[in-house]
Amino acid sequence: MMYQPAADRYDSMPYRRCGASGLKLPAISLGMWHNFGSVDVYENARAMLQQAFDLGITHFDLANNYGPEPGSAETTFGQIFRQDFRAYRDEMIISTKAGYLMWPGPYGEWGSRKNLIASCDQSLKRMQLDYVDIFYSHRPDPDTPLEETMGALDQLVRSGKTLYVGISSYPPELTRQAARLLREMRTPFIIHQPRYNLFCRDFEFNGLFDTLLAEKIGCIVFSPLAQGLLTDKYLHGIPANSRASRNHFLKESMITGEVLQKIGELNQLAQQRGQTLAQMAISFVLHQKAVTSALIGAHSPQQLVDIAGCLNNLEFSTSELASIDAIVGR
Repeated sequence: MMYQPAADRYDSMPYRRCGASGLKLPAISLGMWHNFGSVDVYENARAMLQQAFDLGITHFDLANNYGPEPGSAETTFGQIFRQDFRAYRDEMIISTKAGYLMWPGPYGEWGSRKNLIASCDQSLKRMQLDYVDIFYSHRPDPDTPLEETMGALDQLVRSGKTLYVGISSYPPELTRQAARLLREMRTPFIIHQPRYNLFCRDFEFNGLFDTLLAEKIGCIVFSPLAQGLLTDKYLHGIPANSRASRNHFLKESMITGEVLQKIGELNQLAQQRGQTLAQMAISFVLHQKAVTSALIGAHSPQQLVDIAGCLNNLEFSTSELASIDAIVGR
């Protein structure tokens, strides 16, 4: 059956201007780090993309190495795009990245011009696209001059392969340096993608958020649910087949009694707000002035619907924020 998007898809989703650019991003964006690879169920991935678009989620975030296998999330996206979304390309923001290990040898990772240009070309082929909307340097490279990495991003814009550029996981000082270099080249650098959630709040205090506001750069945070830790999944311990039980990026050893107690107390606060824990966790990151969008992962279409419910309550009282500080530790 041919996919027909919901007619009311733009009615409920807030769209926020990304830094000083003209681009607006949905408050919630869909990340394809997990559950879209070659090992996953294609029809479930397709259903999630359709549900996301129906909810007004117009931004879909990938990277060259997402899978598994590496590259397969982009391939899956390309297949679904051609099947369902080709007519809606101008309503979509599609982003990808390069910087982590993708192919063997000295040119398959990090931030050289060689790697970034080749990676972008490969990503476009896998996704069957002429261009992406945002291309990121996925991580800073200590062995490549920042001028080379930023110059490669500039080249990708000028060659028509991306409309905007961004960086991910760069510390504040490198972010300022990158902003200066790209400003001098008149490259549309509009976004930074850091890890941020209730349990990972360094950027509130180490200067990154202040830097982004000062430089007028947008911010899309990844892992706002702490790899599923900030959901009701772990309220009663570690369930079978969870990421922690499989020792994924979230390790079983991380789920201590103290962490479980904090999750329980946060859940009580969420209930007082009329939200699930996951909804409150997303609302919390979105209430930060520097944050443009929260990048969420999902394993089912219904999970997207549930998380989107956070949009009904994005405000926090002073006492609620104080309670969060007291629970998680500031």
